[in-house]
Amino acid sequence: MRLESKVAIVFGGARDIGKSISVKLASEGAKVVVNYFDNKADADETLALIKNNGGEGIIVQGDMTKAADAENVVKEAVKAFGSQIDIMVNVVGGLVGRKLVTEMDEAFFDFLMQVNVKSTFLTTKAVVPFMENGGAIVYFSSQAARDGGGPGASGYAAAKGAVMTYTRSMAKELGPKKIRVNALAPGMIATTFHDRFTKDEVREKVAAGTPLRREGQASEAADLVAYLASDEASFLTGLNVDINGGTYFS
Repeated sequence: MRLESKVAIVFGGARDIGKSISVKLASEGAKVVVNYFDNKADADETLALIKNNGGEGIIVQGDMTKAADAENVVKEAVKAFGSQIDIMVNVVGGLVGRKLVTEMDEAFFDFLMQVNVKSTFLTTKAVVPFMENGGAIVYFSSQAARDGGGPGASGYAAAKGAVMTYTRSMAKELGPKKIRVNALAPGMIATTFHDRFTKDEVREKVAAGTPLRREGQASEAADLVAYLASDEASFLTGLNVDINGGTYFS
């Protein structure tokens, strides 16, 4: 129970990697606020898993590209669990769609930046005032930020590159407040993300080319988040941790 009595907010915490993180943090003793965007059924299922395992949690809807929504999630967290927030995880973001630069219009590019970068800024701004006793923040970047991404993923790769840089900036800015800031840079993790945007033959090729010869699991990303959020990682900050089975070494 490394996180016993701590309060955690998982933005985008209702499905895939976010769901695994929410359940994992609760299993380690944290009281978890699960934010979701538009699928309440996913959020309800995640909350049920938390409670069935003896954990505490609530769900809060919100669009993390909007400041008022980010602030409301924090407001509900404080109302439910008190004014100290110990852990923040932002899993909001995504590829949205594969488009070459000649196919991408301004609105599509702007949305990529909003959902991946702006959400990171807005959630951080909303939470930090409630980390008065220090805390741990974990963002999500991507292997695409390291290698430029696959075909049609230039905007996504650029956005996740910005998250990598923001991680380093916030580590410097928030360190004096005893707030640690790190990020994960996942490679091929088995989620609905790749079910939607990556062809089966590409997934098979990537898995075969990985030293471990497989895709990663959402639970493995969740385990890493729990470690970074815990006191066991008390001297780690500013890291973008690659979790890709060895397909890319930073």
